[in-house]
Formats: sequence, structure tokens, C-alpha cells
Amino acid sequence: MAVFLLVPGAWHGAWCWEALTPLLEAAGHQVIAPDLVPVPAGANPLPLWARQVADLALAAPEPVLLVGHSRGGLVISEAGAIAPQAVRKLVYLTGFLLPPGGSMQSAMAMKEAGGAPDYLRPARGRCLAVAAEAVVPRFYNLAPPELAARAAARLQPEPMGSFSAAITATPDLPRAYIECTEDRILPLALQRAMQAALPCDTVLTLQADHSPFLSTPKALANALERA
Repeated sequence: MAVFLLVPGAWHGAWCWEALTPLLEAAGHQVIAPDLVPVPAGANPLPLWARQVADLALAAPEPVLLVGHSRGGLVISEAGAIAPQAVRKLVYLTGFLLPPGGSMQSAMAMKEAGGAPDYLRPARGRCLAVAAEAVVPRFYNLAPPELAARAAARLQPEPMGSFSAAITATPDLPRAYIECTEDRILPLALQRAMQAALPCDTVLTLQADHSPFLSTPKALANALERA
């Protein structure tokens, strides 16, 4: 069996894995799903989060499958570079898979992104929030309405620094990509452009939105086991 270390994406926390975790545990796997540590206003959160995740991987009983959703892809890349001996495989769940120097900002400027995000709003503490009317149509377009509404109410502002934070290394580790065909945050064309630039050992495709942990948790659990 495997140890999965799950890293949430922007605006999300450990709560987003609540439907997925019991499915993996029922199959005999161990799941580690942390909340990422708060960061000072204006700070670059990426090295802080990468260190936190690397330390969790080092403390695990065996090398982990390090899963990063969306912005979490940046975090797992950095964490894998810090502690490669503690990582069995990097798994990008419709995540940012970028070379050194790449950032979310630079990725969203690619033509495959379909234009600059128009749903971002300034929030207190040098953070960004998602416009209320955009949350469900963008993040949870295939999720059951009651789950989508509950998740939308739990989103927290994202430190502005995470959007400009640049990757410093691409670890020499096995990696898998789980792409989501109905994603309205990272369009499939962008997911595939990132894979073309940094090929993965395994690519799995889900007919899912940006948040398969809500819309298709069983299919996601199966994909993670295959990864």
C-alpha cells in the first residue's frame, strides 16, 4: 500500500480532501492531508509551504506519493527538490507543472490559458479572493450543488505572493499528471501544454472539473491508485 501526502490548491485547505481520504484509507493506504501554514502578509509563501511539506514527507513511514492540486503543483515540485529521498512520485492533479523560473502568473499568461483570469478580487492582508459569482461555475461546475455551495463558503483568501512565486528547481523524480477535461480554471489545453514541456511518466484523464475531489472522488481515488 502507499502513503499519499495531499497538498491543496489556492483558496482551499485540508477540508477539500474529506470525500477522497476515506476512499483511499478503505483501500489500505495512509493519507496525510495538512493545512498549509499561514504566511506573513506580502511574503513569498512557496519556500515556507515547500519546507512544511518536505518535513511531513521526511516524517512519513515510507516515501510518499506527493499529490499537488492546482497551485499545489508548485509546492510539491519545490518540496520534492528539498527532500527527493522522501518522495516516491510527484502527482500533479490538474496542477501547475512548471520549469525553473515558472510561476502561476506566467502560466496563466500562456495562450492555452484562454486569457487572464477575470475572477480575482483583492482581499485584506495582501491576498486575492475569488469573486463570489465565479466560484461554483469555475471550480465546481460538475459537483453536486449542495457540495459546491458548502465548499464555496469555506474558501479562504490566497496570499498574493503565491501567484508570482517562481519555481526554483525541477526535481529528478518520477511524476504523473491527472488531467481534468472540464476544468474551467486550468483549461485542458494548458494542462497539456505544461505536460508537453515537462513530460510525465504516467498521464491519466478524468472527465471532471477543477475539483474532482468533490465532483468525482471515486474516480479520483482510482486514478491515484493507478498513479
